[in-house]
Amino acid sequence: MAPHPDDETIAAHMLMTRLRRRGVVVRVIVVSDGAASHPNSRRWPRHRLVRERRRETRHVLRRIGVDARAIAFLDLPDGRLADHANQVRRPIARAARALPAPVLALAPSPDDAHPDHRVVAGAARRQAGLDWLAYPIWPAGQRLRGARPLPLTAQQRLAKRHALRGYRTQCGCITDDPTGFAMSARQIAAFTGPQEVFAAMGGQ
Repeated sequence: MAPHPDDETIAAHMLMTRLRRRGVVVRVIVVSDGAASHPNSRRWPRHRLVRERRRETRHVLRRIGVDARAIAFLDLPDGRLADHANQVRRPIARAARALPAPVLALAPSPDDAHPDHRVVAGAARRQAGLDWLAYPIWPAGQRLRGARPLPLTAQQRLAKRHALRGYRTQCGCITDDPTGFAMSARQIAAFTGPQEVFAAMGGQ
């Protein structure tokens, strides 16, 4: 479960890479449309930005073996997921029924700083029957009690950094909205630290 396009890569790029290399089925649900990152851009109106963020996600995930057919975009309003909590919960239940057991499910930490991330975490916790692991986003690398670290080599960190830069709309290519979001070099470095961190959802 990724609240925004790119959260899945920030949280679990190497985990997904390793699972796919072992032949494990990986499904990604991107909850929001990602349109709030540059609300005042004239060159990138909402429909163009949403389309491009979808394309970026498919491209980055395809490189690690996750086919476009395995990615679902719910297109709920970026920044306003709290108004659509039921529409977040239902696709989780459908995905759980569609996948063969056992299922390992990932969702943001309930303590994450972003409200959209907390909504997705809350929806996940209400879905019984799945083995949920929580991942941190903001601030990257926050400590989770009972965390299971997945160490990354220097080469794997470089691959993850390259993947993140594949989300060009979030890395500075949109220049006509001074209020827009762009990952800084420091943030990218934090997102591609020496490990990915996961913890049992009930163990924060």
